[in-house]
Amino acid sequence: MNIEKGIIFSPLCFLVHVCFAQSDYAPYFYDNGPHSNNGNLALFSLSEDTPKGTQIYVLNGTDPEGQPVRYGLSFDPGSKEYFRVDPKSGVVTLIEELDREEQDELEVLVSISDGLNKVVEKVRVFVMDANDERPQFQNMPSIVDVPENTPSGSSIYKVQTVDRDTGSGGSVTYFLQSNDPNSKFAIDRHSGVLRIKPGENLDYERSRTHFVTVVAKDGGGNYNGRVQVMSSSATLTINVIDSQDSPPVFVGTPYFGYVYEVSSPGSEIFTVFAKDGDVENPNPVVYSIESGSDGVFGINKTSGCITLFAYPAHLRREIFNIKVKASEVNAEGNLMDFSVTTVTIRVVDLNNHPPTFYGESGPQNMFELTMYEHPPEGEILRGLKITVNDSDQGANAKFNLRLVGPGRMLRVVPQTVLNEAQVTILVEDSAAIDYEKSQSLTFKLLAVEIDTPERFSATADIVINLLDTNDNAPKFSSDFYIARIPENSPGGSNVVSVTATDPDSGLWGVVKYSIYGSGSDLFLIQSDSGIIYTQPWASLDAEVKSKYNFYVKAEDTEGKYSLAEVFVTVLDLNDHSPEFNENSLEKTMVIGAPVKVEAVDDDAEEPNNVIEYSIMKVEPDNIFDINAETGEIKLKPYIKSMDIVQNITNQKECTWSVVVQARDRGSPSFSTTTVVKIDITEATQLRGPFASFLMQSRENPMQILGLISGVIIVMVVVTVLISTVMFMRTKNSNKILPSRRIIRRRAKHRKQWNFQNPFKPQNNGENFMMKESEVPLAENINCNNNSVGTRWSPPAPPRAPLPPPLPGHSRSGECLWAVPTVSASVASKSKKRSCRHKENPINTALVSELKLKLEQKKITNRY
Repeated sequence: MNIEKGIIFSPLCFLVHVCFAQSDYAPYFYDNGPHSNNGNLALFSLSEDTPKGTQIYVLNGTDPEGQPVRYGLSFDPGSKEYFRVDPKSGVVTLIEELDREEQDELEVLVSISDGLNKVVEKVRVFVMDANDERPQFQNMPSIVDVPENTPSGSSIYKVQTVDRDTGSGGSVTYFLQSNDPNSKFAIDRHSGVLRIKPGENLDYERSRTHFVTVVAKDGGGNYNGRVQVMSSSATLTINVIDSQDSPPVFVGTPYFGYVYEVSSPGSEIFTVFAKDGDVENPNPVVYSIESGSDGVFGINKTSGCITLFAYPAHLRREIFNIKVKASEVNAEGNLMDFSVTTVTIRVVDLNNHPPTFYGESGPQNMFELTMYEHPPEGEILRGLKITVNDSDQGANAKFNLRLVGPGRMLRVVPQTVLNEAQVTILVEDSAAIDYEKSQSLTFKLLAVEIDTPERFSATADIVINLLDTNDNAPKFSSDFYIARIPENSPGGSNVVSVTATDPDSGLWGVVKYSIYGSGSDLFLIQSDSGIIYTQPWASLDAEVKSKYNFYVKAEDTEGKYSLAEVFVTVLDLNDHSPEFNENSLEKTMVIGAPVKVEAVDDDAEEPNNVIEYSIMKVEPDNIFDINAETGEIKLKPYIKSMDIVQNITNQKECTWSVVVQARDRGSPSFSTTTVVKIDITEATQLRGPFASFLMQSRENPMQILGLISGVIIVMVVVTVLISTVMFMRTKNSNKILPSRRIIRRRAKHRKQWNFQNPFKPQNNGENFMMKESEVPLAENINCNNNSVGTRWSPPAPPRAPLPPPLPGHSRSGECLWAVPTVSASVASKSKKRSCRHKENPINTALVSELKLKLEQKKITNRY
């Protein structure tokens, strides 16, 4: 049963399949023409310079039933595949580089399929030309032989090239690369025929080889989107072949010959030489004289040697211009081309005599003279009688004179001589002719010929012996001398030695020394040796005067001299001990305020006068500190009140004895001690704002001074304002005041204000003059005798002395002042140094009040 069903179903399926097959059509490409970039690729053209990877075309087709189609692309077996297609989009891509010169047409199999039907077509793709080929020379480089007699304009070579490009890129033009306007060649730009330029000829004798560079250039064309012109070059070597066309050429012209006074007939004067201008095939040359010999010269026709036929003394002319002819001789012996040149022959004197120097008795090569040094400039050395002579004639007798020696002391006249001259020697530099530098001078007098080839010369020695004169003053080894000597040196001590020299000879060179000047009183000098000593009675003290300067004089026997300055510094020694202003000091110390002691050291310099203070002993207990530099004594920092003081000492008495030492820093060091009695008290609270201000300002006196200055300025301003108002009021008033009775008052004696001491009355009509201690000169620290140092500065102007102390406030040890009755000066009676310390009057008043209260307290405790 199943078998029967199968047999019936099979024919039915076949019938259905046949019906459907008859209704399915094949796909096909669009045919858009050869200039379209989509379709079936038929007759498509593509430039050979298209880069690889470029999408060049799109295969485009359709299926009648609307089924999707796929594209294919292939080449014949064994051929190179240049394209690739995307099966879905139909985009064709170039995958290999194209070369039209190798293959200008490509056959490609393109296909389109709808899955059931596939259509394949064979199409042609044309490769278009691009200008990518250079012209190629077919017959270059090459060598061409051209005879030198080739006519101008003749063709000598044809250049051939091939350019495989088509169109303008394959057309070739030619030109020569040389930019030389004198080039002998030209080329036809189209045919490539090389010719000799019209009007130009080749010359073997001038140039045997020419190198011509030919450039072949195409007409240009597109390449990679731009116009490209391509060219090639090659060199053509042209060898010029010689021919018989040049006359003989003289070698070594111009020609000059000489006939000398010793020449004889038959002497060879000069030889000329010529050769054929045609180098490749030269002909022999023969010589002859055309004119100018006057029968006294002849020439050898084969060698060209010119000879003399007569003696030079018989020649009538000095210069002969001879015309010599050189002719070519061919193989048959006939004369051909010729050339003519001129030979100049000069009859000259033979240079056989050198210059010669003569003295009074004949030839001489040494001259000697004695004279004093430093003769006047321009003076003639009359003791020298020199003559120079050259026996030759003309240029052979012309020579120069030159004087060679030390410096430019002398000058010779004349400097150029012809035949003979008298030699004169002049003084050029008088200062250089110095007996002290050289007692004898030697010069060379030279005579040298100028224009002769032999350059004959002669020499003579000139020796000048100098005599001395007193032309030099003594000269010190230094412009100034610096010496140092310790103070307290004994009289007759050596200070410094000065040295002066006089280069003159004999008695003129003897030097004597002396000193003078305001600072020379304490010193003396040995006139022969120049050693400076202190006077036997001299006593040097640096505290009195530490600087001396004076002049030292060096003089020769005729009175010529020079000066030098001597600076003497007296060195300070530590010969003074410090001294306190008072032997026993009493001080009242307010807690919180220091007291000060002061000592003075009379030494002149540091460190001898630098003082250090120290506390040696304190009774009952040491509760003090002292400033080692200033001498200020103050309580130790922890003592703030009297209670602390009394607790430390267990005493009711508040008086201490302090032994203070003052020691200088000299070597050896000196010291002095003194006892300072110090009363300690507390400050009393003063009432009132002014007293409070004074107490606050006791440590700063500048505040008090500022207050006083402010008050004075305010008073001055108020006074100026009142005066101005009164003046303007008087000026503007034009009223007539009533007459009043004028009562004259007796003139009161007005005291003149003494700005030096306002509390001390002054006597009218008395003049006071201030004395000032001597101001020491600045120290010169340079201790080198022969080095340049700074000079002392002038003394400082006098300073006004300090005013005398207030009445009632003089203390023991302070300076006492005396007022003279008649025009005198204010002078201190005690010590030569002024007091350095002066207490503040306000502090003195406070201390006095504290002392009074302390005494009252002591009395109360007794009762």
